[in-house]
Amino acid sequence: MTRLLLLADTHVPRRARDLPPQVWEAVDAADLVVHAGDWVDVALLDALAGRAPQLLACWGNNDGPDLRARLPEVGRREVDGLRLGVVHETGPATGREARCAAGYPDLDVLVFGHSHIPWDTVAPGGLRLLNPGSPTDRRRQPTCTYVTAVARDGALHDVTLHRLPLRAAARAR
Repeated sequence: MTRLLLLADTHVPRRARDLPPQVWEAVDAADLVVHAGDWVDVALLDALAGRAPQLLACWGNNDGPDLRARLPEVGRREVDGLRLGVVHETGPATGREARCAAGYPDLDVLVFGHSHIPWDTVAPGGLRLLNPGSPTDRRRQPTCTYVTAVARDGALHDVTLHRLPLRAAARAR
């Protein structure tokens, strides 16, 4: 069993000075942190890599050369028999499932970001698509968000979307 924390679009330090305390607590509770890009600054990557037991991450469209030199565009890892991938952008919502099923036939779960909008669907063929939203920049959403889940026996279990109180995200700013 592997406890997962799914993050995306942290935008530190542009959207917030740091991650909210609840997110750092989730980092401490996780076995693997998955980050779907738009870090903005290498300092958060270093902090997360130093604190998380394991990190699977990619770069996003707001990440410059320093982050792109250290992170792949698409990250992949098998976790307790689950074929897990992470990418920042998957294109428009319309047609996303079919596009991702065709583009990532080697995965069971694809974590993505970019929109700051939580997403949880299953594509043709069974690929699960998850966007955890953003823990620091809610954009058009009522709250900032992140996701926890458990990988066990080749499947994803206990997927939970966590909504941060507005004051928690504001304190991180």
